Amino acid sequence: MEPHHTPRPRGRGIYLLPNLFTTGGLFAGFYAIIAATQGRFDEACMAIFIAAILDGVDGRVARLTNTQSEFGVQYDSLADLISFGLAPALVMYHWALESTKLDGVIPGKIGWIGAFLYAACAALRLARFNSQVGQVDKRWFIGLASPAAAGLVASFVWTCHSFDLVGEQLRYAALTLTVVAGLLMVSRMRYFSFKGSGPRNDRVPFLAILVVVVVVIAIAIDPPRVLLAIFAPYALSGPVYAAYRRLRRMPPAEAGPP
Repeated sequence: MEPHHTPRPRGRGIYLLPNLFTTGGLFAGFYAIIAATQGRFDEACMAIFIAAILDGVDGRVARLTNTQSEFGVQYDSLADLISFGLAPALVMYHWALESTKLDGVIPGKIGWIGAFLYAACAALRLARFNSQVGQVDKRWFIGLASPAAAGLVASFVWTCHSFDLVGEQLRYAALTLTVVAGLLMVSRMRYFSFKGSGPRNDRVPFLAILVVVVVVIAIAIDPPRVLLAIFAPYALSGPVYAAYRRLRRMPPAEAGPP
């Protein structure tokens, strides 16, 4: 009788691949903070969008290679906190919110408190998602997704900077945008996730592919303004849809992903 051989478990080296993308996103977020402290706001905003792209890739790579792990989930959440929580808050702070100290001691504190509120809301959103991971409706985000909030903040700074607008002049508009973006992240408003509800929705129509190509070309031509034109209406879609549901007296939203 031949001895029974227990199959050796697959090595964990393959898990390096999705975590490399996560590390790349973490590096981009860290670089955005460094660039902002040096006044290189164009580079800081670009780094945040690079982090968003890498954040969308790492999960798909893990699913395609069947290398999902609890470590990867937690690592991704920590990287998201840096890239979409701390980085946008500090970019906005160094570009505009730091200038509130010119109006006195109390307004100066309001500036960094607004930046902290945004970062804290991003952390709360990630914690809420981790605690509700088994209650996800893939069709919706509940609250503005942290990458979308970061995209809104970064595209605003990038667009204003491309027009040679000084953050000092727009400090209170920037403060309002930062606080609103943070509160939208922890709100219960529904945002369409573009993920569909099942395997049948993995196939997209040809028109959708064409729209994506057109959007990519537009972003390549004028990145800051096109990105702001995408993220600002998306951020407003949550309150608009919430008002519509209230008028139609529809039931409250269920829990969803960040």
